[in-house]
Amino acid sequence: MCVVNTTVLIVGAKGRGEALRELPVRVILIDSGAEAVRCLRKEAVDAVVSKWHLVDVPNGGLLEMVIGANPGIPTVAFVRPGDAKQEIAARSIGVTAVLSEDIDDGYFRDVMCQILHIEEVTSITMKSEYDSNEETNSLSSFQKLGLTVSDQTLGPAEN
Repeated sequence: MCVVNTTVLIVGAKGRGEALRELPVRVILIDSGAEAVRCLRKEAVDAVVSKWHLVDVPNGGLLEMVIGANPGIPTVAFVRPGDAKQEIAARSIGVTAVLSEDIDDGYFRDVMCQILHIEEVTSITMKSEYDSNEETNSLSSFQKLGLTVSDQTLGPAEN
């Protein structure tokens, strides 16, 4: 049995909740910035994931409020693909990660695992060239990708 101690609030990107389904996190899915503010007043939230442009709170206003109230909370901004202005604005307010809305769910899950310090293990099957039996080895998704999150950037892991 897995005890869930981490709560992730996802705002304006409900489809992303499914990507975190297998992780030991509680996911709260909200459509609007106003609902998110009400939720944040009532719930202990460990991370906030939000579309950069919400209909009722545009231009990253929600994430800016969250970071202003709690600078240490992990935050993820989903920006329009190829929109450099949104990406620069998100980085300038200090979000933990900036992701394009068109990334796949696996990459999003991997980023969230790194941000939340969850050791996600993905099993892969490898065949030995010397043995016809299959051996299963587990590697961290980030080890396979060679990525790390630090100082608001996602980049190559340091050795």
